[in-house]
Amino acid sequence: MPQTTHLPVLIDETLAILEPRSGGRYIDATLGGGGHAEAILEASSPDGQLLGLDADPRAIARVKQRLARFGPRSILVHANFRHLAVTARAHGFDEVDGILFDLGVSSYHFDEADQGFSFRKEGPLDMRLDPTSGPSAADIVNTLDEKELADMLYRYGEERRSRRIARAIVAHRPIITTTQLADIVVRAVGRRPGARIHPATRTFQALRIHVNDELGALEAALPQAVSLLKSGGVLIIITFHSLEDRIVKHFLRQESRDCICPPTAPICTCGHKAQLELIHRKGITPSPDEIARNPRSRSARLRAARKL
Repeated sequence: MPQTTHLPVLIDETLAILEPRSGGRYIDATLGGGGHAEAILEASSPDGQLLGLDADPRAIARVKQRLARFGPRSILVHANFRHLAVTARAHGFDEVDGILFDLGVSSYHFDEADQGFSFRKEGPLDMRLDPTSGPSAADIVNTLDEKELADMLYRYGEERRSRRIARAIVAHRPIITTTQLADIVVRAVGRRPGARIHPATRTFQALRIHVNDELGALEAALPQAVSLLKSGGVLIIITFHSLEDRIVKHFLRQESRDCICPPTAPICTCGHKAQLELIHRKGITPSPDEIARNPRSRSARLRAARKL
């Protein structure tokens, strides 16, 4: 495989909150490049254990090499975190000390062209984390009608020019490669001098989220994560855009309250009991030093909670 550099985001902050210890049991629900997993295993030496999941089988193969020195302390499984609870319990991780989600995709996906995540490198328009499941990005852009495309770009990419882009996509079908799609977007909306992001950024984000059902998987996984934590266990989620962060923030706030009835309700009828205690209510963002070292960390936000 081509070599690239993967820098785990907010690693010091993650370890400070998680406080890995010898004998602890942890889950990394999004292995990616394995940086967080490696740090957790090192900090929980000599006998902490980690279960790592990733939807991308190539990530599993890559991280197995990186974590080989930890032997049986590291258990890696090819699985989407939407199946977190059944996967964890199948491997005996049904009461754990900490769970980490580092959402989105890793540097490898952007630096290697063959999975189609980057608009800067020519590759097949795929974007599936698991290349064996579901339709590819090419299938989506070549089959959805114009309104469906525009709605998808607006919803998952928060792209204000979604209708113009959708119209251009339909007019230039079939679209096969990443650079072909990126060029279509640029011609449709133009490129402003000095703009910080590429015009195709939001389109590629929307397609990636749609193809992998990232938001649906996140909504399914968060309650499962809470059910797996022991009392005092820590849940950490690192998000990279507002759609993810909105879901996480709402879930953590709801699960840290005893009552979730509407404010207008005269008495509580929901019977809901808080399961979590929030840590750092506004979340944690990378320091200027980290952003300078790793520009891809600039949009990251860490939110965390402890199980009551």
